Amino acid sequence: MAAKIFIDGEHGTTGLQIRTRMAGRRDVELLSIPEAERRNAAMREDLLNSADIAILCLPDEASREAVSMLSGNNKVRVIDTSTAFRVDSSWAYGFAEMDKAQAEKIKSARHVANPGCYPTGAIALIRPLRAAGILPDGYPVTVNAVSGYTGGGKQLIAQMENLHHPDAIKANNFLYGLPLKHKHVPEMKVHGLLDRAPLFAPSVGRFPQGMIVQVPLFLEDLKNGFTRESIHRTLVEHYAGQDIVEIVSLEESKTLARVDAEELVGQDTMKLFVFGTPGGEHVNLVALLDNLGKGASGAAVQNMDLMLSA
Repeated sequence: MAAKIFIDGEHGTTGLQIRTRMAGRRDVELLSIPEAERRNAAMREDLLNSADIAILCLPDEASREAVSMLSGNNKVRVIDTSTAFRVDSSWAYGFAEMDKAQAEKIKSARHVANPGCYPTGAIALIRPLRAAGILPDGYPVTVNAVSGYTGGGKQLIAQMENLHHPDAIKANNFLYGLPLKHKHVPEMKVHGLLDRAPLFAPSVGRFPQGMIVQVPLFLEDLKNGFTRESIHRTLVEHYAGQDIVEIVSLEESKTLARVDAEELVGQDTMKLFVFGTPGGEHVNLVALLDNLGKGASGAAVQNMDLMLSA
């Protein structure tokens, strides 16, 4: 029997991408609400409570409202794509490759918080080094990133694609989050196992999809004289046995003149690089992903599939 899936917020960017990924699947039945009725609370509540899995593609407060609509005695399971529950310990964090046991946690969970796109890249780079004791307590972690403009939703898409829009953005690249209080920082700190909030500097480029996340490191400030090679080996060991996160070899990395933010567009995978001169003082860790793939809709479908496999 096909599992009933309701995407609450299916007409937004993330929701539409999730629908596209499930097109033609026979193992799921999509429950849908007409766009004109998307604010019909009674209809939403009925569909939410009729689903096997509800995927929430909503702003934070609307997600909290949707969860409150669920009857206490039903068995509806939830994947939330907002930031509302990402640091809530009662919700499973939906980055299956983050640790060896994380996929099983997602598989058995009733509530799963889908990761943010920027944090997915940052946590993928930082967490293994913290778990291995390479990044010491108090290390001043910096995360620099650029995303395709679809990560900002319909409003930013309209501003970037329509130069006649009253609030059109004409810049090819712009930095934002200038007060350094971005909503993704708590998520990076908690799931990156950091004891100190990272400094996060996000930016947006004039390309629809794609993302590069960078974490630069001073080797002399790490524990026990770790090198570029030992950091790379730690990442390889951490992600062994799965096929979503690829650790690009040091040999291949040495041949690269640049990294293209759009390389993985349309894919639900991620690549991690360790750049730097062997024996040098600096290393630059880089994560490459599609902000709507492994960074959003693709991750939500992956989490759904894990939950359905329980």
